[in-house]
Amino acid sequence: MGIWGALTKAVFVLLFLAGLLAVAVWYLPVIEKSERYRHEILRLEQEIAKEEATARHLKAAIVSLQTDSNVVGRLGRERLGLARPEETVIRFEAPAAIDAEAGP
Repeated sequence: MGIWGALTKAVFVLLFLAGLLAVAVWYLPVIEKSERYRHEILRLEQEIAKEEATARHLKAAIVSLQTDSNVVGRLGRERLGLARPEETVIRFEAPAAIDAEAGP
């Protein structure tokens, strides 16, 4: 096995390495795209979980409004300022902002 045998082996090894490098370069964008999709899937799954939790909360609120008359009355008093005929409504106002320039 002379110099030509060694050179032939070296050429085959280099061709093999070049082929591996070509495959790696060819598939690198595909691998990066797959990674981006994986991250997007994780983000969307988290968003879905959050929206499902919101849907469960809203569904529970709807059921309580449909079945419990006390909830409807409480929400009417809290949000709309309504009162029962025998109730006296006392409203507290937030203190007015003090002008910083007025001073003592």
